Formats: sequence, C-alpha cells, structure tokens
Amino acid sequence: MSTLVRPVAIRVAHGRGPLLAPSPQQIADPPLGRDELLRQARERLRQGPGALLYGPAGIGKSRVLTALAAEAAGAGVRVLRCTPAEAELRLPFVCLIDLLGPIPDETIARLPGGMGTALRAALLRGTVPHSDQDRLKVQLAVLHLLRELSARAPVWLVIDDLQWVDRPTAQVLGFVARRMADLPVRVLAAERAPEGGSPAYTDLVPPDIAEFAVAPLALADLAAVLDRYTGTKLPPATVRQIHRAAGGNPFYALELARALPPDQCALAPGELLPIPSRLRAVLLRRLRELPDPTRSVLLLASTADRPTLTLLGKVDGEADFAHHLAVAERLGVIRVCADGLIQFEHPLVRAAVYADASSKARRAAHADLAAAVVEPVERARHLALAHPAENEQVAATLAEAAASARRRGAPATAAELAALAAQRTPCDEGTLRTERLLAAAEYACDAALRGEARRLAEQVLGHSASPAHRTEARILLLRCAGNSLGGVTPIIAQGLSEVAGDPGLEAKLRCWSARVELVVGHVTAAAAFAREAAELARRAGDPATEISALTTLAHSHGLTGDPAGRAALRQAFELAARNPAAAGGPAGLWEPVRREALYDMQADRLENAERKVVALLDRAGDAIGVEDLCTILITQTDIRVRAGACRDATQSAQRALRLLEDLSDSCGPVLFAAALAETAGGTLERALSYAEAGIAASRADGDQHGLVRNLAVLGRVHLLADEPARALEPLREAEQIERRIGISDPASGNWHADLAEALVAVGETAQAADLVAVVSRQARQLGRRGVLTALERSDALRLAALGNLAEAAARLRAVAEQQGDLPLERVRTLLALAQVERRRRHPGAARDALAEAQRLAEAAGATLWAKKVERERGRLGDPVAQAVGGADNAALTGAERRCAELAAAGATNREIAAALFVSVKTVEATLSRSYRKLGVRSRTQLARMLADAAPAPSARLRAS
Repeated sequence: MSTLVRPVAIRVAHGRGPLLAPSPQQIADPPLGRDELLRQARERLRQGPGALLYGPAGIGKSRVLTALAAEAAGAGVRVLRCTPAEAELRLPFVCLIDLLGPIPDETIARLPGGMGTALRAALLRGTVPHSDQDRLKVQLAVLHLLRELSARAPVWLVIDDLQWVDRPTAQVLGFVARRMADLPVRVLAAERAPEGGSPAYTDLVPPDIAEFAVAPLALADLAAVLDRYTGTKLPPATVRQIHRAAGGNPFYALELARALPPDQCALAPGELLPIPSRLRAVLLRRLRELPDPTRSVLLLASTADRPTLTLLGKVDGEADFAHHLAVAERLGVIRVCADGLIQFEHPLVRAAVYADASSKARRAAHADLAAAVVEPVERARHLALAHPAENEQVAATLAEAAASARRRGAPATAAELAALAAQRTPCDEGTLRTERLLAAAEYACDAALRGEARRLAEQVLGHSASPAHRTEARILLLRCAGNSLGGVTPIIAQGLSEVAGDPGLEAKLRCWSARVELVVGHVTAAAAFAREAAELARRAGDPATEISALTTLAHSHGLTGDPAGRAALRQAFELAARNPAAAGGPAGLWEPVRREALYDMQADRLENAERKVVALLDRAGDAIGVEDLCTILITQTDIRVRAGACRDATQSAQRALRLLEDLSDSCGPVLFAAALAETAGGTLERALSYAEAGIAASRADGDQHGLVRNLAVLGRVHLLADEPARALEPLREAEQIERRIGISDPASGNWHADLAEALVAVGETAQAADLVAVVSRQARQLGRRGVLTALERSDALRLAALGNLAEAAARLRAVAEQQGDLPLERVRTLLALAQVERRRRHPGAARDALAEAQRLAEAAGATLWAKKVERERGRLGDPVAQAVGGADNAALTGAERRCAELAAAGATNREIAAALFVSVKTVEATLSRSYRKLGVRSRTQLARMLADAAPAPSARLRAS
C-alpha cells in the first residue's frame, strides 16, 4: 500500500472546523487498525461502482478514504477529489470546481453542443449558468467528460464529507451517479453519520454503492495510534481509560492523550481524565444553554457507574427529574433504554459533563449516590470521592470494599479502592497506611497494572522502616518485572542485606532468587536457591513460602529430568494438606497443580494434564492475577496442541493474548503460545508474526526459556512453509541455548524432531543421525514416548533421503501405529509415509496414507497440516515424471528440488549455498545426487527438463 497520503483536516461535530491539523508524520502513515476495512473496500471498488464510508466525526473516515485514493493514484487511476466544508455550503459549484480543477480548459472547451461553455461557466471560467437548460448542460457535460476521461484511464471521484457538498454540485453528482453504470468510473465517498446511524446522502452516489461503517478502534489498535502520534508510551491503564472515554474514536483519543500532564501520564486512582477545554466546548455546546436543574440531573447520570431511572429517582427529590431527562433526550445527548438504563450519545460526552462540573458539584453528586446505591463496592467508591480528606471511617470502608472486589475477581477495582483507602488513612496511622499501600500494590499486580504497582511499592520503600514491609514491597517490584528478570538482582541483594538473620524474610527473597536464575537460564543455581529457600521457610515455620520454594525446585529438576522434581512436588502437596490455610486454597496451589500437569504432559498423559488444568482454571481463575492466569493458559495451549485439540488450543492462546493487552512489558511466553496454536490450526503469516515478536520480547527480557520456545516454534513455521533451510537457524540456536543452560528433558520443548527433519531436508543426514541418537537416548531414559516416536519419524526420513525407501516406509508405518493418541504427530508421520510411498511409485499406498492424514487433520482442526496433505495429494499427479523419460523429479527430496531449481535458474554453487544456508560442499553433493536421480549431466539439461515440466513455483513465506 502506498504511504503517500494527502493532508486532510479532521473536523469534529457541529461543523466547528478543524481542531487539529495532522502533522507531516500523520499524513505519511497509513491508517492503523483498518486492514480489514481497507481490504473489503478495495474489493468492492474493483467489483462495483464504489464505496461509501460513514461514521461519526473523528472516527477515521478521511484517513481510510485518503489511503485508498493514494493507492489508486499510484496504480494509474485518475483521482478527482474534493473535500468540502460546512462554511462552503452556500457557494454554488464549489465542490465541482475542486473535482474538475485539474482538468485543462481546452479539454472542457472541446465538449460538444454548448456543454463546454456551460461547464466552463460553472467552474467560474465563464458566466455562471442561470437557466434550467444551462444547468442540464452542466450535468450532461460532466457525464460526457467522465466518459471521455475514463476511455483513457480509470477515473475515481473521491468526495470527503459528502454532507457538505453544495446543492448545485449535489444535483450534478446525483445525475451522473444514475448514469455511469457502464463507465470505468468509481465513486469513493465519506459521510458523517451519528453513532449507530446510517448515511443520509446516498442520492449523490451510485444506487448500488457498497456502504461501510467505520467502526471504533479496538484497544490494541488505539494504543498503537497513541504510540505513533504522541511519541509517549502511555501506561496500559491510562490507554484503557482513554479508550473507554473516547469510545474508540482515534481523534478524541489523541486529544485526550495530548491533554495529559507531560510529567504524569499515569493517572492516580480516582483522578479525572483531563478533557481539553476546546474539545469540551464542542461536545457540550448544546448543553450549556440548558437550565441548571437539567444539567444537575445529567451530572448525576454521568457520575453513576450504571445510571438508571430507578437510581436517579432515589437521589433526585424533584418529581420532574424525568422531564429534565426528556429534554436531554430530545437534544440527542442521552437515550433512555427500555430497561430504564440511561446511555449518553458518546462516552466522551458523559466524561465531559462530569469534567465540566465544579469540584463541589461533583462531590455533592457522589455523596447523593453513596446514600442511594446498594452495592458496597460502588458505594465505597462514591463515599471516597465525596470525602477527599483523611478519614479513617471512610478508609476502613474502602479497604473492606477493596478486599470484597478482589474476592469477586475484580483486581483492578480492588487496586483503585485500596489506593484510595491508603490516601484517606490518617497520617498518624503509619503502619495501617503502609499495609493498605501494599494491598493496593498487590491488587494492581494481580490486575497487571505494573506502573501503578511499582509506584505504590516504591512509596512503601520510601517511607517504611519495617523489614517485613520493605521485603513485601521488593517482592512486588520483582513481580512487576514480569519475565524481564535479568536486571533485578540488586533488588534481591539489597533486601537480603536488610533481613540478614531473619529466616522467614530471607526465604521469600531466596525463593525469588531461584525464579530469576530459572528465567536467565541457570538451572543448577536455581535448584540450589530453591532448596535453600525451602529450608529457611521450614525453619521459620512459613509453609506458604516453603510450598512455593518446593514448586520452584520441582520446576528446576523437571527441566533436567531429575526424578527428585517429582519428590519435591509431592512434598509441596503434603505440606499444603497439613496447612490448608497457609496453602491459600485452590488459588494458592495453582503453581504446584500446573507443574503436576506439565509432568503429565511431558509423559504424554495428555488427558490427565488437560483435566488438571481445566479444573485449576475453574477453581482459581478469578482468584489469581492476570499474569498467573496467562501462565496457566500457555500450559493449556501446549497441552492441547500436543493432544491435537487445535481449535481449543487457539481459544486458550487467544484468551491469553486478550489478557496480554493489560501488560506493557514482556510477553514472550504468551506470544509463543499464540504462535504454537497458529502452527496447528491457524495461518503461517500469524504464526510467523507471533514467533518473531516472541523472540524479540524474550531477547529483550533475557528470558532464555521463552527464547528457546519461540525459536523452536519459528523453526516449525518454516518447516510448515517447506523452508527447511530457514528452519535450521532458529532450531540450532534453540539447541545451543538448551545445551548451555542444562535442559536435558527433550519433552519440555518437544521440538528436536523438527531439527532432525530440517537437517535431513537440507542433506545434513549425518548430523541428523547424531542428533536422533543423542536425544533418543535421553528420551528413552525418561520414558518420553511421544518424543521417541517423533524422532523415529525423522530418522525414517533420513533413511529415505539415503535411498532406503522400503525400510523407511516400514518404519513409518510402525511409528504411525504407536501414535494413535497423538493425532498431530500421526498426521505428520502419515504425510511422511505418503511422500516415501510416492517416491517408491506406490501411489495407492500414498493415497491411503494421505486419506487417513486428511481425516485426522480435519477432525483435529489442524488447518495447516491439512493444507500440507492437500499439497502432497497434488504431487501424486506430478507431470515431471511424464515430461522427461525416466527422470522422476518426485524422487528428489525437498532440499534437492530447491537446489536443482536454483541451479537451473543460473545460480552459482556459492549463491545456492548462501540462499539455502548450507555449505558449498553440501550444494555440490546435493546437485550430484540430483543429477543421478534425474538422469541429466549438466545444468543446461536440468534447466530444459524443469522448463518442459513447468512445475509450480514453491511458495516462500518471506523473502530473504
């Protein structure tokens, strides 16, 4: 898509003109979050008479229209454009003058029958037409001109803000629109329409034009808009608040973001989102003239969390409050639903009504609502905002409401209420204030509000001298680091120096030392720290920390296949059974249960693993934090992909991605899950995008485990795309990292067979044999059946590459028999069997294998593997075997075929080696084998044979 976009002033409601002219950067960038809309509009513009974009002011219609027009101009379309304004409505033919301004006068003068004279007059190049006959000549002239212009090149009429087209031009457009069906002319228009409304000026465009509502931007897309145009990375909580207030409208959102104080992008609990006065004036123009009682009723409605007629009836003693609402409803400011719920025309109007009131009026509204609402959390919040001064009674009510909100699974609300409780706590209650700050920080962590949690924890470190409180604050800072734990060692070291001699506090920090070492890839050190933390916690009588340390120890041992991991996990569960209160119930045991499910997964007990994770999510889903929930969903995605439940795996991964919207920092593990799910039941493009983003995030965080998993899934993406040479680089890096950090259980990643398959495909059969031997020995010792069968498949492919086709086929059949409970692995094995049988010239056996593979892939929802099966079916009728006597191109392996194609195209051995990421020596050996199989002796013969056969070019996921 062309990035050349003409400047377009964005107008807001009521025709007040531009509030903000776009910057050069805005002009040059394509619209964000509009890919699907652009795709649909392009398609309809190709097929039909045009497209009409409609929606409220500031929603982004002009950006989409400009992008489409720029693409068309870049493709050779003649674009005639006008951008009218409300102030120009009374100027006759002003839009026509804009549209036809680029047309030379001599072209118009050549129009027959006096039409040229009439049109020149309308364009102020002669006397303005007055009679009906003259106006008809103008209309006929424009139609004739478009017919003449479109005979040379396609023509687009691009009209922004259709509602401001002057009446004489509108008559011309309506006349032309009804008579252009047979012309290569397209109309692309944009019209302002109210929220949820429909276009009203369809008589100015062709009758069967496609209409597209420009929808509000999703949260992630709006966040990208704010990042691009403000130059500031706003905290996720602030972005969410802006998104809610702006209703997804990008112009409103940018205005709100730019009004934030430059040194304080994150808003404190209860703090108002600043609404610029110029934007407020536009939004509230109709309301400023209303009487005070009506405005007071609207303020109450804007203050309530869920304003209803019943609630306002309790608050407002006046019997005619409904009358005031009716006045506002007639103005279009609010809408009273059938159930009595009061909705504002736009969320920003509601925010503007609240922001426009005086602080005294807002406090009074909150006080009235606090006395009227029944729900305790809402009542506490209104009480706090009605009484901003320190007050222990108010603070205690808020703290209780915060705890209630957290128990109900609303950590973000709990964080806001707890922070308000800390603010309202009297200064002489220092310990109580600190405890409430820590509670607020913990709730904020649970809600993934990392910026707010850091701010509160640092506040505790800045004011509290208590070692216990300071340790809790440091642990909260560690939680806020997410997977980016490489630089947190000083936090732990400072904490340990303060708590020396206190085994309970030391245990908490040592437990975190173990987690840090795990993430950065020091498995042995992690086990040592976890063991030490468990012992310290036991001495201190802290079973909760001991359970946590034992679980981390089980994790460390699990990566190496050490059976001591199972013993540590059993010890954690036994300790929890003896100390149920310390264990914290199902939510407190979420990590040991997840670790147990991982053990089941690695041992191919996939049904058990899935059952445990589902039960865990049911019991603890609302009680644990966002990041902890993401961790469980990542595990569930991995289990489901291995079990061949591809649709369910996609659901788990997408749920984790949605939760990820609340995080502003590391996200490598979630992106891994998303990429993995896409390799099973999605698209290669999305899988590639997620994997590459996951690699970048893991590298930035120093997260070695996340990096290995994302590298491995990237390798699988390239294998699925028939690009084994590209798969080798990430898979070899994953192998190096695992070896360096000491991971020796191949089932933890389950990707070594992919590496072996890629090695075979590029002709590195000796390396593949060595890898299979080493990893098979480890898998056999640990009883990893799934890993073993996948490696046996790769080794059978190695035999086939060496020419031992019969033995390879026999081994693949045996492997397939062992994979009855691993449907995706069985699909891959049957696909490999079909390839070998095709090379053996046994098409019937190949088709049988492919039929079974197709059935399994479709039942599992494995769309990408089903497509690979389809491609292999197509190869069964490969025309090369018939085109060249005795030369069977199907006998070539994937690596040999790609090497032969490059050689036939004229590439040198060195160029082929660079393109395929192999050595020159490997290229020479591969070409020699290919020549023997195909019965040719030179590159000339090879090129002629491939040209005669005319094989379809192999698709490439991404160019170098």
